[in-house]
Amino acid sequence: MEAVEEVSVAVERLIALHAEATRALREALARYLDGGPPPDAAERLKFRYPEIRVTYQPTGPMPRISRATGKLQAPGTYATTVTQPAHFREYLIHQLSPLVEDYGAALEVGLSAQEIPYPYVLEAGIGQSRRAPDGADLAAFFPVPLLSVVGDEVADGLWEQRGDAPRPLALFDAVRVDYSLRRLVHYTGCDWSHVQPWILLTNYHRYVDQFIRHGLERLASGAEGFEEMILPGNIRVRRDEAANADPDALIAASPWHRFQMPAYHLVARDAEGAMQGTTLVNIGVGPSNAKTITDHLAVLRPHCWLMVGHCGGLRQSQRMGDYVLAHGYLRRDRILDALVPTDVPVPALAEVQLALQAAAAQVTGERADALKRRLRTGTVVTYDDRNWELRFSQERRVINLSRAIGVDMESGTIAAQGYRLRVPYGTLLCISDKPLHGEIKLPGAANAFYERAVGEHLRIGLAALDILRADRHGLHSRKLRSFDEPPFR
Repeated sequence: MEAVEEVSVAVERLIALHAEATRALREALARYLDGGPPPDAAERLKFRYPEIRVTYQPTGPMPRISRATGKLQAPGTYATTVTQPAHFREYLIHQLSPLVEDYGAALEVGLSAQEIPYPYVLEAGIGQSRRAPDGADLAAFFPVPLLSVVGDEVADGLWEQRGDAPRPLALFDAVRVDYSLRRLVHYTGCDWSHVQPWILLTNYHRYVDQFIRHGLERLASGAEGFEEMILPGNIRVRRDEAANADPDALIAASPWHRFQMPAYHLVARDAEGAMQGTTLVNIGVGPSNAKTITDHLAVLRPHCWLMVGHCGGLRQSQRMGDYVLAHGYLRRDRILDALVPTDVPVPALAEVQLALQAAAAQVTGERADALKRRLRTGTVVTYDDRNWELRFSQERRVINLSRAIGVDMESGTIAAQGYRLRVPYGTLLCISDKPLHGEIKLPGAANAFYERAVGEHLRIGLAALDILRADRHGLHSRKLRSFDEPPFR
């Protein structure tokens, strides 16, 4: 059997097994809630995630592979449980194909021992029932989410080989992915399946206004591949509706205020039907939000996330509206210190840096020295304390030693999370005040600044993603891979 055909057959088998398992669980729930009997032990055996195993037993030297992903570190068996394989079909095919083509690895698909927690199918709907579900009651008869089996041990390098157990095939198993998919719905106000593979993260709602206007313009232009825009509450604007849509009315109609980190999706697909659009998430302020949302976005394996928000400028020569392109981070956010200690360097990714700089030149029309005056590359300090200025006497020396040029509350966290969870990352911030030089945001000046700066800043972020999208394979750098990395990206 051809390698491509073998992989396709395996993925279709995963899809069928997952559909059968979730259907059996949903039917058992509906029957029980309608007054019927609970499932017995034999029926519960149907409520399990599918698993894929990759076995590699070479008869000669291992092939030398230079790419960042799709590599086997050693002979043996690798395995992972899989959820929502229909949604991840293209990803799974792309990850498995080189293992079969380059290594001659064998694929095996079957049911795992890992049960599917009932809330993950209950939320999808099981029809009208005669009585409302009771959590404690259902937990006596149906699989429940267990935090003891949800973790990031593989991503954090804490996984240990035990006996002849398979090595991990992916960073996240099915139960970890399902947990995050439901969290994304909770935080963003949209179905998780709408999240696009190119992500902008911001800390101000004004970027949302500009993103919606941009999305409607793209849709109305008839640009190939663009299909719709989806707002919190799953409000949708189709391509043929965009020209007559009122951005302000859409923003007002969307219940974004009900959600902690509302997301907005400009849906696009390439010629093969794979998602290639852009998602903007307003994560709010602070490293806790930044870690929370990236923990969950990471399971979708996006191609990139970029931080485009505001920061304080730390140099006298900077002006309001100038840009800071982070090439390093002084991490004073403290939220990831146990997972990525602060003495572990979080490198700048050359592909992202070049894309952001090229995008800035493209959007502003400025070049050479003129661009350098507005866009400065340097270190960003990320704090967990919005009022860090009140202890500047204690912080002054470390800021000076770091040669920092900007200060915010999210960028260092987002970069460290990208490094930790193997998602390419970057930061382009816009200076909205200069706290060390008496230039603070006053209402009138702030409004004028926002009107001028936000639109241009967002266009730069979008243009950078367009540049990266044109060569996404070069983006997935070996800089983010460990020496014992799982084969899947």
